[in-house]
Amino acid sequence: MLRGIHKATSTWVGKAVMGVIMGGLIISFAIWGIGDIFRGFGQNSVAKIGGTEISIEQYRNYYTEKLQQLGQRMRRSISNDQARALGLDRQLLGQLVAETTLDEQAKQMRLGLSDKDIADRITSDPAFRGINGQFDRSRFESIIRNAGFTESRFVAEQRNVMLRRQIAQTVSGDLKVPETTLKSIAQYQGEKRAIQYIALTAAQAGDVPAATPEELAQYFETRKVLFRAPEYRKATLLPLSPSDLAKPEAVKDEEAKAAYEQRKDSFGTPERRELRQIVFPKPEDATAAHERITKGLSFADLAKERGISEADLNVGTVAKTDIIDPAVADAAFALKADEISVPVKGTFGTVLLQVGRIEPGTQKTYEDVAADLKKEIAELRARSEINALRDKIEDDRAGGATLAETAKKLNLTAINIEAVDRSGRGPDGQPVAALPKTPDVVGALFATDVGVDNEALQVPPNGYLYYDMTGITPARDRTLDEVKDQVAARQRDDEIAKRLQAKADDMLTKLKAGATLAQIAAENNLRVDTAADMTRGRAAGFLPVKVTDAAFKLPKGSPASIDGDKAAERYVIVVTDVTDPTFDANAPEVKQLTASLQNSFADDIVGQYIAKAEADIGVTLNQAALNQVVGGGTSNR
Repeated sequence: MLRGIHKATSTWVGKAVMGVIMGGLIISFAIWGIGDIFRGFGQNSVAKIGGTEISIEQYRNYYTEKLQQLGQRMRRSISNDQARALGLDRQLLGQLVAETTLDEQAKQMRLGLSDKDIADRITSDPAFRGINGQFDRSRFESIIRNAGFTESRFVAEQRNVMLRRQIAQTVSGDLKVPETTLKSIAQYQGEKRAIQYIALTAAQAGDVPAATPEELAQYFETRKVLFRAPEYRKATLLPLSPSDLAKPEAVKDEEAKAAYEQRKDSFGTPERRELRQIVFPKPEDATAAHERITKGLSFADLAKERGISEADLNVGTVAKTDIIDPAVADAAFALKADEISVPVKGTFGTVLLQVGRIEPGTQKTYEDVAADLKKEIAELRARSEINALRDKIEDDRAGGATLAETAKKLNLTAINIEAVDRSGRGPDGQPVAALPKTPDVVGALFATDVGVDNEALQVPPNGYLYYDMTGITPARDRTLDEVKDQVAARQRDDEIAKRLQAKADDMLTKLKAGATLAQIAAENNLRVDTAADMTRGRAAGFLPVKVTDAAFKLPKGSPASIDGDKAAERYVIVVTDVTDPTFDANAPEVKQLTASLQNSFADDIVGQYIAKAEADIGVTLNQAALNQVVGGGTSNR
């Protein structure tokens, strides 16, 4: 298994997928590597956890949904073959087993949640809010339907998720990060370095003559693969999203104005006031104090007499809605700047108020936001049309129609892509402008074939992208005549890089022999530059990140030579200073690190808890049934 994970993560797609998978809290690794749990027990069940059986159909739905979700997050589709190669079949089964184990634990402990708790969680979810900022039932039903849920199933799943979270949070508790660990990582992350460096550019390479035809031909022959034409794919795309279908011009002003009035506060900033207050337990004390103020006593002196600290006196600069007590809020926002109120009977006592600086509020007019409001309303309407259009598209495709034919019939706009390579570029080397930014349609095009009926890709938040791959232009070797200018430019860059490398090596030899960087710079009519406060993994000014990375691998006083981001660029550096940070547990970056480590430790502890729970409850897997879902073999990796 570990060897399989290591192999899977050796590619960028593997790292991305495994990063998503490993990031989940409730994923168990305990059941893998134990061969004897793979015993056949029920032809229609994939697994049995305690008293719960996971049917083939249940796991198939779960597996398909999770692959689609991962594909959306990675912006590229994941085939079953790719999923098996990356071990996702086992990881997702492990996740489902872990979730079911926690569900069994919740039953055994007789944990429960009221219907009101579940309803509050769902209605407070921002994803289900409509244009007025409130819970929108039609939007809720549309979203869960598009996600493949019925309402009852979605509510049941939310109940399970909340119960699992309760168990996980109880197990992990309020973990404390060991101070030694925290200090060590904070020191590593916060360490700073300074360097002196000489930048070598094409000017230091001298005159580089153009290659002769014979030299260019020889250079091309030995590097022909670098100039190879990639495979191109031709495609028809049919986007189907609220923004594509929306018709803002059809939204009437009356409807848009009603939405504006409902959300008027969100189209501006409220007035804010600098507020001070003194609270009196007895109303008569407040009255007496106010009389003294009218005779010349200052508000600040009154506060000092009563022993009120500056922190307790100053409420801050607040909006009216920030003040909990309605009576106090009304009084505070009726005063002028620097005015002191009469005694105000509030919820927590009688108060005297003083207003300082007043920051006026702003309010956009309906005309200012009308276009955006109409667009938003139109897109909300369009969401309800999408499902009907999807059915029509699917019916046409089932009847053998192409996407281009379907688009014309339904008065939709199809996008024709004549040629695109795996990097999203056309034959001219430029990005294909017509390609949508999301999802990763290029990855999907290169994972299918001509004539294949492909599943539509989901486009956040509620759209789809249909695609037909209609042609393939195979990769081929280009001739020298096709790429002569590119070959000549690369040959010249390589020659410059070779000369700069030799020059940098000579400088390093002299530095190691005792010469200073200033002396070497003077010999070559160059200047010495300085980069200070360098931090790990970040570019320092105009220096590439690779220079920073090299600086943090060297001891103080050591020299090195590093190539730049361009072929005609090289740096000779000397580390001049290493500064360890002062540890401050209250610093924002240390607090952020603490929270990150707490989450990591919590994940480990919950994982161990689930492993023990699985062992106690008992987990049995049906290998043959599992293969029916994921295809191929699912042998231990």
